[in-house]
Amino acid sequence: MRIHFIAIGGSAMHNLALALHDYGHAVTGSDDEIYEPSRSRLSQEGLLPEQFGWYTDKIEPNIDALILGMHARADNPELLRAEELGLRIYSYPEFIAEQSTEKTRVVVAGSHGKTTTTSIIMHALSHAGVEYDYLVGAQLEGFDRMVKLSDADIIILEGDEYLSSPIDRRPKMMHYDPSIAIITGIAWDHINVFPTIENYVDQFRQFVKGIKSDSTLYYYEDDKYMNTIIAEDNYNCKAVGYSQIEVDDDKCIKLDDAKYQIELIGNHNLQNIKSAELVCVQLGVSKADFYKSLETFLGANKRLQVLKKGKSGKGNVYLDFAHAPSKVTATTQAMIDWYPDAPLVAVFELHTFSSLNKDFIPQYNGALEAANEAVVFFSEHALKMKKMPQLENQFIKDAFNHPNLSVFSDRGNLEEFLIKQNLENINLLLMTSGTFENIAIKSILSLDDD
Repeated sequence: MRIHFIAIGGSAMHNLALALHDYGHAVTGSDDEIYEPSRSRLSQEGLLPEQFGWYTDKIEPNIDALILGMHARADNPELLRAEELGLRIYSYPEFIAEQSTEKTRVVVAGSHGKTTTTSIIMHALSHAGVEYDYLVGAQLEGFDRMVKLSDADIIILEGDEYLSSPIDRRPKMMHYDPSIAIITGIAWDHINVFPTIENYVDQFRQFVKGIKSDSTLYYYEDDKYMNTIIAEDNYNCKAVGYSQIEVDDDKCIKLDDAKYQIELIGNHNLQNIKSAELVCVQLGVSKADFYKSLETFLGANKRLQVLKKGKSGKGNVYLDFAHAPSKVTATTQAMIDWYPDAPLVAVFELHTFSSLNKDFIPQYNGALEAANEAVVFFSEHALKMKKMPQLENQFIKDAFNHPNLSVFSDRGNLEEFLIKQNLENINLLLMTSGTFENIAIKSILSLDDD
């Protein structure tokens, strides 16, 4: 096939382009700007556009498929030309769905834990020698791509609830028609697209309703919104609730006479592990093999990623992608649950559209409560880029309602704060879906050699 990508530089988009190129398709693409690591990875495979920008002469009648990224706009010149020529235009989830119609499709959905759960399943299947394709939302250790498409009979898909493309307003998860589905839980996010919690929850209601009768849905049974959806009884699939796996005092999982040490921390990850176990067993992996694989699973990038491992419960530094209130709450609480004897300093960056929105910020009330000391950072540059109004420090302090909270909007002030931390006596948790304005965290905390 000849395939052209509009906005090829996106995280999932460039990975899909690389995967299709590896599989033998003729791939081209355009973008107005491409950042690292996408830029280097595309360049290495000869897929980096020679010039940045949108060029209608790239859109020719012999293109078999055009894949449109969310970064593009609905009035994109290349898109308009493709519509004029009557070319087949896909969002990337729609394209992946079409390429996997004959496969057993495992779809991991939910407001939090999708990437971790997806990657646990992938790790366990690899450990068991099972072939599979995948789409995951982060770069994983041991995997060259975030996307793989081959002749495998199984595909593991992270089912995002965000929009598919500028002209396809359906959540990505709606495309995938799962054989097996997971919903890890529901907590309001993406306020720019789903302005009310009711509207947001309804996306999952429609997802559940659309799962076929011969498919299985695993859902976290203590989630109030999922319980409401299940109680409405407006679905056809087999629905199975799950809780969390139990660990002993040594943070080990017991199975029959064996004990398995895990690296993941926090109750929310124990829930993720249980859902992944149910899926893997359904796919033919034994429980013993599943839990044996967990001993070597270190987590996904920026999902409670260990930057420094301390001793005796102190001196740990973790980096996490948490940005929605429920994620910040769960991640912060996880540190206290796992390391109850160490003071916790939590640093959180407001970076997404929702988290920088004054109407949404009060949703973070108590989200950092478990931390002994907390910092909220936001950048003036991010506000300008997203065309958001100015935020006042006192407003943020009142919204988070933490007794020992500092607010910084200057990168230098945040760097100074981090440098002053005595990592021998505390645990440090860094939470962001951004980069803290490109602060070199490992360097300033002297973690490079750890």
